[in-house]
Amino acid sequence: MFVDPPAPQPMQPGETPPVSSGGGLPSSDTTTSWEFNPDYQRLVMMWRQVLPELDRLAASLDKAYRLARSRDVWDAPVSGRYVEDMTEWRTRLGLYRQAILTSISDQAADTPRWIPAGAGAPHAFS
Repeated sequence: MFVDPPAPQPMQPGETPPVSSGGGLPSSDTTTSWEFNPDYQRLVMMWRQVLPELDRLAASLDKAYRLARSRDVWDAPVSGRYVEDMTEWRTRLGLYRQAILTSISDQAADTPRWIPAGAGAPHAFS
């Protein structure tokens, strides 16, 4: 069993952008306006779309696996091969889930949550 990587976190109520690192007193020249990075928000939404689908696939496969292992459903020598196949499918689905979620998580870790408004900063999908 794999542990899911950390999910990208959406903007929380009351969350504020980072403080400008311009030294000294703030002035109109050094004040930076920030916006929540829309590319980071897309990663949050992607995680929220993908996770239920992966869970649904795993639940469907687990149900079939449990039924295949039950002697009430099928008691034949060939059933062992199907159980072995389903075990392999479950392993592959776990690896697939890990790869997808790790990819999203890694991209979110490399994408800034806040960007200067109108700065044209590089983003995850550029």
